[in-house]
Amino acid sequence: MEQHLLMLLEELERFGRGHDSQETQHSHRLLNLERDTAELIRMLVLCSQRKRVLEIGTSNGYSAIYLASTLREIRGSSSLVTIERDSAKALMAKQNFKRANLEGSIELRVGSATDIVKELNGPFDCIFFDADRVSAPEQLQLLVPKLTDDVLLLADNVLSHPQEIEDYIRMFDQLPDFTTSVVRIGKGLHVAYRSRNRGNS
Repeated sequence: MEQHLLMLLEELERFGRGHDSQETQHSHRLLNLERDTAELIRMLVLCSQRKRVLEIGTSNGYSAIYLASTLREIRGSSSLVTIERDSAKALMAKQNFKRANLEGSIELRVGSATDIVKELNGPFDCIFFDADRVSAPEQLQLLVPKLTDDVLLLADNVLSHPQEIEDYIRMFDQLPDFTTSVVRIGKGLHVAYRSRNRGNS
């Protein structure tokens, strides 16, 4: 990753920690990804050569910068759509995208993730869920017809909020083509992968 992006991400990490330590309302916290989780997601996206990624939960743009900069390293056309319901956080994200010189590589949608997901055109080959865990199952259900055969689904906070995300995880009992795993990193990352072309089976 380019040095100016690393410096910006480190700045956002410090700002996020300081902001969240003083913010009493949970909904106003930035709740950025832990660095280890962000690096793992970067590696998964890069190694699997994802092309069209959807992020649900932009916050101030920390993880979107990771994703967009990674997509830029992948050959061919690639794009990132990210959704944030809080307009104040979305404004911060937009400013940070500009500082990262990535504003032209990121499509930021502001509003209800569920409503926006209904309107989005696929296909997507990677989804990152990092927002309201309770509404994630409904969003996943809406997205299933918009997924490529080869698709990577990621969800954060599996270990930190197990009760809230259990309905999302249970959905994969109805999606048998997926291989799933929980990575015990950061707040816990749920990884689900499907490739219907594997082995021509």
